[in-house]
Amino acid sequence: QIRIRLAYYPPYHSKYNPVERLWGVLENHWRGELLDSVEKALGLARSMAYKGIHPVVRKVKKSYKAGVSLSKQAIRELEKRFDRKPDLESWFVTINPITKLG
Repeated sequence: QIRIRLAYYPPYHSKYNPVERLWGVLENHWRGELLDSVEKALGLARSMAYKGIHPVVRKVKKSYKAGVSLSKQAIRELEKRFDRKPDLESWFVTINPITKLG
């Protein structure tokens, strides 16, 4: 029974999105090196620092199924719970808690 408020950053707006700045730091740290192995990529990622903090880096071994998506009906049901702000386009949404019918 919680309400969730999400704020999305528009695509390619790195100045507003800290993770985009992090990618820039990582690219500078690699300095164009050829990433010819998983170990090299992980090692370089582990050795970088952002604001003096080193990231936790690990290889994801789980396989994800391709082509998995929600049905149109499931999306319509979810959309019933969304409150969008008309003046803020689709970048902000409130997801309301599930209410029991009855």
